[in-house]
Amino acid sequence: MTRFIVAPQWQGSSSSRAMQLIDGAEAIAGDLPRAATTVLEAPPEAGDAQGTAVHRLTALVRMRERIEDAVRVSDEIAVVVGGDCGVALGAVSAVAGDDLAVVWIDAHADLNTPASSPSGAFHGMVLRALTGEGEEPLRLDPGIPPARIVLAGTRSVDAEEQRFIDAHAIAVITPGALADPDALVDAVVATGASRVHVHVDLDVLDPAEITGVSFAEPFGARTADVVASIRRLRERLPLAGATLTEFSPSSPAAAVDDLGTILRLIGALA
Repeated sequence: MTRFIVAPQWQGSSSSRAMQLIDGAEAIAGDLPRAATTVLEAPPEAGDAQGTAVHRLTALVRMRERIEDAVRVSDEIAVVVGGDCGVALGAVSAVAGDDLAVVWIDAHADLNTPASSPSGAFHGMVLRALTGEGEEPLRLDPGIPPARIVLAGTRSVDAEEQRFIDAHAIAVITPGALADPDALVDAVVATGASRVHVHVDLDVLDPAEITGVSFAEPFGARTADVVASIRRLRERLPLAGATLTEFSPSSPAAAVDDLGTILRLIGALA
C-alpha cells in the first residue's frame, strides 16, 4: 500500500514563480486517491534565514518536521509530492538508515553548500544536506554516505557540486543512458544498499516532455525511460520512499497539460 503526502512547500525555491509550486502540488493532489492522501499545510510566511546563508530557513525547518512526522505515522511506503526539492529532507530523514541508497533523478545535482550556493535557496543544497553537511537544522545526522548516492539525468552542475561528485566518485547516469533501465539498477546495486529512496525532480525530463517546470534544461530524459528505470529498480530493491517535486505550472489551467506525464511517474513510484 502506498500513501501520498502532499507538501506544497515553496520556500526552498529560487524561482521568481516559487509560489506556483503550491498550484502544482494542489493540481497533482486532485488526481491522487483521496483516502490515501494527506495534504500538509505549508507555513504561510516566507521564513527567516536566522543569520545563516540559507534563505527562509525557519519555514523550511518547520516543513521538514511536518513531513517527517507524516511519513513516520505509518509503515506504509510514502510518496511525498512537493513543492520544491527541499521536501526530500524530511522524507529521507524519516526512513534513513545504514542500508539506504538515494537515487536523485534531477537535471541538477543539488549538492551545493550554503557557502557555495549562488542563490541561497535550499532546493539547490538538499542532496548535500542529506549527506550530513550544511546548517544543523537542515541536514541529516548521520548523513547518507556519498557512496550510496546515485545521480540520474543530471546535466547542470556547479563547480562545487562537480568537485564533490569527483571527490566521492558518485555515479552519474546520463539522460541518454537511462534508455537502458539496467544502467540505473546496476549503479544502485553497486552501492551495496538494500533499500532505496527515489527522488524525481520533474526538470529531469526534456523540455519537449513537460512544460510546467521553472528550471528547464535541454537534452533531458524521456518520460518512458525514467518510468522504465524506476520500475526495473523496484524489481531489484525495496522502495523505502519517494519524492516527486518542482511542478510549477504557469496557471492552474495549464497544469492539465502535464498531469498525464506526472501520473505516469507517480504510477512507477507507487
